[in-house]
Amino acid sequence: MSRIFLQSYAAGKWLPPSGKISELKSAVTGKVIAEIGSSGPDFGAMTQHARDVGGKILRRHTFHERAAMLKALAQYLNERRDALYELSYDTGATKADSMIDIDGGIGTLFAYSSKGRRELPDDVLFVEGALEQLSKGGNFLGQHIATPLQGVAVHVNAFNFPVWGMLEKLAPTLLAGVPAIVKPASATAWLAEACFRMIAQSGILPEGAVQFIAGPTGDLLDRLTAQDVVSFTGSAATAQMLRSNRRLVENSVRFIAEQDSLNASVLGPDAAPGTPEFDIFVKEVHREMTAKAGQKCTAIRRIIVPGAHREAVIEAVADRLAKTVVGDPRNEATRMGALASLAQRADVLEKAAIIGRETRRVFGDPGNFKADGADSEGGAFLPPMLFECVDPDGAESIHAVEAFGPVSTVMGYRDLDHALALANRGKGSLVASIFTNDPAVARQAVLASGAWHGRLYFANRDTGKEATGHGSPLPHMIHGGPGRAGGGEEMGGIRGVLHYMQRTAVQASPNLLAGITRSYVPGSETVEKPQHPFRMRFSELDIGHTINTASRTVTLEDIEHFAEFTGDTFYAHMDEEAAKANPFFPGRVAHGYLILSFAAGLFVDPAPGPVLANYGLDNLRFMKPVSPGDSLKVRLTAKQKTRRNDEYGEVRWDVGVYNQDGEQVAGYELLTMNAM
Repeated sequence: MSRIFLQSYAAGKWLPPSGKISELKSAVTGKVIAEIGSSGPDFGAMTQHARDVGGKILRRHTFHERAAMLKALAQYLNERRDALYELSYDTGATKADSMIDIDGGIGTLFAYSSKGRRELPDDVLFVEGALEQLSKGGNFLGQHIATPLQGVAVHVNAFNFPVWGMLEKLAPTLLAGVPAIVKPASATAWLAEACFRMIAQSGILPEGAVQFIAGPTGDLLDRLTAQDVVSFTGSAATAQMLRSNRRLVENSVRFIAEQDSLNASVLGPDAAPGTPEFDIFVKEVHREMTAKAGQKCTAIRRIIVPGAHREAVIEAVADRLAKTVVGDPRNEATRMGALASLAQRADVLEKAAIIGRETRRVFGDPGNFKADGADSEGGAFLPPMLFECVDPDGAESIHAVEAFGPVSTVMGYRDLDHALALANRGKGSLVASIFTNDPAVARQAVLASGAWHGRLYFANRDTGKEATGHGSPLPHMIHGGPGRAGGGEEMGGIRGVLHYMQRTAVQASPNLLAGITRSYVPGSETVEKPQHPFRMRFSELDIGHTINTASRTVTLEDIEHFAEFTGDTFYAHMDEEAAKANPFFPGRVAHGYLILSFAAGLFVDPAPGPVLANYGLDNLRFMKPVSPGDSLKVRLTAKQKTRRNDEYGEVRWDVGVYNQDGEQVAGYELLTMNAM
């Protein structure tokens, strides 16, 4: 493998390394893989290019258009991932480890693309939550909206996931419409640079949407403003240093941190040896100790088990560890590769020695270890190391020191309250897992520990192979945690997108709000045309297009026929005396679904046409009973045009059903698919 000279990508150009050149070595062989410079590009030019070029172009695209970019990028990378796998081996990762990193990162792009199309509008602003009526007459309303920040996102990534760590930040950032500057950790930067080079070569993203730093960040943070974001993954010490940057503090620059964490896994009091939960627990502990050689921010560091089962857990975990082949990650038999660097190995040994002062090592002797088919000295190999702590209440290091490698400690608990108190002593983690088949145990864990952990993972005999595992963050849910874990949140579906947007409270008249949100607002202007709105294609339909239907009288015969036809003979529809005894009804009343059926009969245009399907309704409410003899009429208004493709688009209709006195008896939002 020829030596790689890592380059920065700034303002659309690749720049060779400069300044003092450092060598980056293979974690497996110790041979030089790449060279990286100590001087960065012009950070002023980079931030200006991001704001003036990349940001302006991205903000002109709708959420759906940005989502399409993410999907195209994911497909492009997916077709070229074999080259990334080959480079990944020298980071110490096995093929299974690389799947987590490379396939996981690409999968995150796919996930955000899908969520963007399904959950965000085909617009450049996001309407959040319901309308707030700020005046009695309804002429002054409030609405929360979110718009993209007009700055740049600086992504500072960790060494352990050079691909996933980059893509899981880029996905929500780009979907929000914000350009990014990516700074990978140097130790594995050759893999991050190779992936980024593919991104740049694809031509899928607009000019200035992404830039890349190979080397230090220099004065980059000093150039950030209140419109910028820093998203950091790494150690707590580095996070604290970055947070304290004077410019970040003065400008209240958003800072998202995901940092080291003493994650815990609790074996429930009901999960005794011989139960499925015990077996799943042992398997999961083993996997979290050995996957990525324990170099996962979500790895299990503290194994909390009933005191009576401590020896059984140690024996079962040690047995699995003894069968784990540690060596050259290119070998098919290898199940655990090397740490990312010799420096990382030295750090893990130092931290393990501190933990060892208050514990007893029960498996894994680094002084008597040989890697399988690899250079144990030149490569950054370690055996998995399991410790036992007999006094977890008195010990300090196991709750305060993280050896960021294949190191974990078993400790016993007296009862569930004690177990959860021990889990919380980590002072904030990314994830805690509880293995139990008892719902009461699960609820108690949430109430006692939810405040201390960003994610709670429950596993039992029912979750089976569909469960993703203790250590797997998913793009659909937040990845972060309180306290020691950094206090930040990444991903989390649309929540992650909103980290890169400004939430603004808009107060205005109904008409102005409708113009701002491109959505019908009650009280705003409507348009009545001779042509029925169901005769209009998605592209032709105007928001606010309204029809007011003729009326239809509801008879007692209608109610009784509907009851007999559907089988819904609830007393309020069939028994006059019982209905009158109910405080909500004046006597026998029409079924709610009869009202909906009659409403549809009043507003539907039956002929084939642009409306392809009615596929649901939202926010249904029945406001007032309908008695025999009442008349119904409907106001149907095109409220919003949402997601679309080349063939059809979703239309959301505001439907109001009124009686002969003009009182609203029902309201809902109808969803249809209309041809383009």
